[in-house]
Amino acid sequence: MTFADIEGVLGTSLPPSAAHHRAWWSNNPTNNVATKEWLDAGYVTEQVDLERGAVVFRSVPPTHVAEVAAPPWATASEVAVLPKPTRHPLFGALKGLVLVAPGADLTEPADPDWGTGD
Repeated sequence: MTFADIEGVLGTSLPPSAAHHRAWWSNNPTNNVATKEWLDAGYVTEQVDLERGAVVFRSVPPTHVAEVAAPPWATASEVAVLPKPTRHPLFGALKGLVLVAPGADLTEPADPDWGTGD
């Protein structure tokens, strides 16, 4: 697919880094949000051509996604037991729990003397 084709499917532009950095297209699930999506959909990237603005997506069985997405230093036995990447159960647990005291000025520096050398 060309990058323009991908943008058409997404309905939005790819980030500028996608067109300039081959690493953006790596199959590392912690690389960016998009990587996790194509891996979860059962695809891996191959043949990234930044000059032409194109990438090949190859369909892989779900059981093989962990193998492709594993760090290069992982041994075969480590890859076999890699869990599907998920968020920690506490992710977002504090959402909505931040309270701001009445009259607090959030734009005021916490330490007005910071950086003055005092």
